[in-house]
Amino acid sequence: MNIGAYEARTHLAHLLDEVAAGRRFTITKHGVPVAVIAPPGPGHPPESRQATLAALREFRRGLTLGQLELSTLIQEGRR
Repeated sequence: MNIGAYEARTHLAHLLDEVAAGRRFTITKHGVPVAVIAPPGPGHPPESRQATLAALREFRRGLTLGQLELSTLIQEGRR
């Protein structure tokens, strides 16, 4: 089913409920398809919250901000 971008934005919660029930939508912008919202396929098993947090912790291990403090980076971003 095709749905306009404005309508998709306005009714996103309802669309997500429909997708969770198995429906698939093509989102259009000025009549041109730009995205598809669909249930995840068999290659995308649902992850538990704990597994996701563990993956994020592993990802950030060893990452640093260099010599800068977080407050300095925040101030730089505000300029």
